[in-house]
Amino acid sequence: QVQLVESGGGLVQPGASLSVSCAASNRGLNTYTLAWFRQPPGKEREFVASIAWSGETFYAESMEDRFNISRDYVKNTIHLRMNSLKPEDTAVYYCAAGPRISQSKNAYNYWGQGTQVTVSS
Repeated sequence: QVQLVESGGGLVQPGASLSVSCAASNRGLNTYTLAWFRQPPGKEREFVASIAWSGETFYAESMEDRFNISRDYVKNTIHLRMNSLKPEDTAVYYCAAGPRISQSKNAYNYWGQGTQVTVSS
């Protein structure tokens, strides 16, 4: 049984920073690529960032200068640090795990329940 549990979402003002985390229940996922996707209101789910088992990171082009993904292999957790947040970053942020490196949501087998991030003044 694999569970991904996100935490850390909330309401912040534009320009603020926020971190979200995802804890994986199965240590076998240490060999998987872990990723963050987000789904803004009324829009499709989109790729944000991923980190391979090797530690190599990948970002959506529009976010790579403000977001940072990291991985704690001991705690089986990934984090997404989001800086200079904008109202358009408002979305439900989902953690996902898959066996290969990809920006496609179809490549990920396991998903968390999501955590809401709202950027508003």
